[in-house]
Amino acid sequence: MDKLLLVEKEFKEALKKDYPQFSQGDIIKVYYKIRDKDKVRLHPVEGVVIKLQGAMHRKSFTVRRIAYGQSYEVTFPYYSPNIDKIDLVKKTRRKPRRSKLYYLRSRVGKKAVMT
Repeated sequence: MDKLLLVEKEFKEALKKDYPQFSQGDIIKVYYKIRDKDKVRLHPVEGVVIKLQGAMHRKSFTVRRIAYGQSYEVTFPYYSPNIDKIDLVKKTRRKPRRSKLYYLRSRVGKKAVMT
């Protein structure tokens, strides 16, 4: 029983992340660590959150970004040790009616951002 309590305590401590509250449609900037041989650098990805899914330790989110005319989506586990920090760039003014904003995939430019 004591081992179970220790594991549960460590699990709860690992779930304590100091990220800002964000939802679908918000623009966030995620800094994640990339390892190149012996160096570690931070790579920022700024884009629109199109999907939040999961709960507890399985929580993840997807960020869609347009760079040099090409769009790409990156899915991050919320409690990944490779995420250094998350900055909330812009909050949406109105709440989206959908939980997954896949319709933003067909939009380009300013139309691809929920305002």
